[in-house]
Amino acid sequence: MKALVLQQQAEKIVPEILALSTDKLPSGDVIVDIHWSTLNYKDALAINGKAGVVRNYPMVPGIDFSGVIHHSEDPRFHVGQHVLLTGWGVGETHWGGLATQAKVPADYLTPLPEALSLRKAMIIGTAGFTAMLCVNALEEAGITPDKGEVVVSGASGGVGSVAIQLLTALGYDVVAISGREENSDYLRSIGAKKILPRSDYTHPAKPLGKQLWAGAIDTVGGDLLANLLAQISYNGAVAACGLAGGFTLPTTVMPFILRNVRLQGVDSVYYPAAKRSKVWERLAQLLPESFYEQISSEITLEQSVEYAKKLLNNQVTGRTLVNLRAE
Repeated sequence: MKALVLQQQAEKIVPEILALSTDKLPSGDVIVDIHWSTLNYKDALAINGKAGVVRNYPMVPGIDFSGVIHHSEDPRFHVGQHVLLTGWGVGETHWGGLATQAKVPADYLTPLPEALSLRKAMIIGTAGFTAMLCVNALEEAGITPDKGEVVVSGASGGVGSVAIQLLTALGYDVVAISGREENSDYLRSIGAKKILPRSDYTHPAKPLGKQLWAGAIDTVGGDLLANLLAQISYNGAVAACGLAGGFTLPTTVMPFILRNVRLQGVDSVYYPAAKRSKVWERLAQLLPESFYEQISSEITLEQSVEYAKKLLNNQVTGRTLVNLRAE
């Protein structure tokens, strides 16, 4: 097998493409021949040696993958079956998807929905799975399209861009917040009715502001999330799933106790295995065919280190797909 391996050398994390024997794979009862993976923000942090993502080395990054069962000791899966994986700490605490093979516990795997190919599943990937969970959270909070506009932060990123398309498919009016003005046409093309600059939301938040949004999906955190909470209308809700802008939340209790606002955290990593197939079936149903044509970058394993740097430098828009079968 071939893998991108992160190794600790003195004080540095060194990423290398290595040929490995399959007996080097970690514990697990299913071996998967990986066809596709993706490059996510968390992968980019790990590859560039940023603190807190990976604690034990060597490690193969890649927080999601799709592929074909090569060997299974679990009766739920058979050789030749198409499967996908997102979450469970893969790529952080367990060797991940930036390799031609992976060995994982069977509980980590989800059968591929009939409507999806292995490639399409990874165009959706962790980002799309997380976006669907955020949309579900807004629906569970009673935020229906007739309640008003829904705002999405980090709109140019993986989660944000999929969230816009899912909300649009469900009939919501979507407003995008983005720090990249050059992406305005792209954001409108995927359904955003308006685009607001991120700079409008980076100042310290007031306890309460004008009621503007029925709901929000926030991928950023920090001051931006605090500002959104101050602008959510009565009985509104925010689904929060990211911290690219900081892990603090400098807000007050005012939106919660005066406007009945709900802040719902969304975690896709340890979402229950028994519920995952239903989420993936809904993604396959809602996303239009045009969604799969919008993949911005398709790279090889050898290009993943270069693209991880670009991702951290805010030079990548949308999804980055990694083809593990490319020669």
